[in-house]
Amino acid sequence: MGHPSQPRRSDDLATRIVAHMVPDPTDLDDPATRAAYGRLSSVTCVLLNVLLSIGKGAAGVLAGSVSVVADAINNLSDASSNVVALIGFRLASRPADEGHPFGHGRFEYLAGLAVAMLIVVMGAQLGRSSIEHILWPTPTDFNVPTVLALGASILVKLGMMRLNHSMGRRTGSKVLEATAIDSRNDVITTSVVLAAGIVSQLTDVQLDGWASLGVAVLIVASGIGLMRDTVNPLLGQTPSTTLVRRVYDRIMGYPSVLGTHDLLIHDYGPGRQFASAHVEMAADTTVRHSHEVLDLIERDLLREEGLRIVLHCDPIETTNGLADLRNWLAARLAGIDPSLSVHDVEVTHPVAGGPAHVSLDCYRPERLPIDDDELRRRITDAVLLRYPDASCDIVIDTGFVSPLSP
Repeated sequence: MGHPSQPRRSDDLATRIVAHMVPDPTDLDDPATRAAYGRLSSVTCVLLNVLLSIGKGAAGVLAGSVSVVADAINNLSDASSNVVALIGFRLASRPADEGHPFGHGRFEYLAGLAVAMLIVVMGAQLGRSSIEHILWPTPTDFNVPTVLALGASILVKLGMMRLNHSMGRRTGSKVLEATAIDSRNDVITTSVVLAAGIVSQLTDVQLDGWASLGVAVLIVASGIGLMRDTVNPLLGQTPSTTLVRRVYDRIMGYPSVLGTHDLLIHDYGPGRQFASAHVEMAADTTVRHSHEVLDLIERDLLREEGLRIVLHCDPIETTNGLADLRNWLAARLAGIDPSLSVHDVEVTHPVAGGPAHVSLDCYRPERLPIDDDELRRRITDAVLLRYPDASCDIVIDTGFVSPLSP
């Protein structure tokens, strides 16, 4: 299956760590492999965050700095979010069962959402304490041990950010991406606290509270962004246009395939995508041959994309002028919107020598500025140019994905 990106030279450290801790780091569609990545990240981050919290907490208390203490609490909150991520990866790796035939992969999205919510809550709490410190400032004693503790924290968090960013890019995991962003926020947080403390110590201008408030705003904003990124797949966001195009091109690349439409792709968690589509083949093709071609496409997409797809054969008449009618209608619909497409075009004559009856399906993109009734009227007008007095039965398809959509 195609994944967001491949390891680069800058990931050498992460590659060595992963090679020792993950049994099969290349099988990214295996829930056990993803769980191993999550376990490595979560356990490492929990241990480091607890150590950082203890060290910075002690330094902050000795210095009387609310921003340093808040930064220490931030690390403790990070440790709790790492535990949530660990639980999420473990639950997501559970196999499918009778009650959950598509597996439990969406637990990974839920874990990412929980981590994002914890980031927002932590930022809000930090903002409240910062405002209190701005209103009622207290002098701080920003000493050498405090500077060393904060400097060490920045270096550790940079390493955590690099590790989680590398593993998140490998696996496409929203949880690991959220953890990497959280580590980046901590680098910024601690850097601002360190700079404000040094300035306050040298100038007697109390910037401790203001530094904490600025950091709190940044943390809340990044948490909200992460919440949006993790909620979208839970709500059933449209699959990437790159994936849709690859699936479309793959299906169209087989002999005997004339077209494909009504493509649906469902996401039940990383590595757990399911799809269905209609494949158009000549009506005079034998059932056995059509079945063999569709079976081959399904097997190839599972092997190459990790996509479990079910295909339905639509027989298309190629000798009675229907193909020409379909192309003729498609050319006129393109003048309305290039994303419009027609399929399942049928022409019958209920009464010999009488008016024709034309039935067809039309894919309608959600962003089309006209409603279904207006679209039916325009299609009917086009049909009547070819078949005067014809009756029309037009089905408007929505909810499917199309490679023609921008």
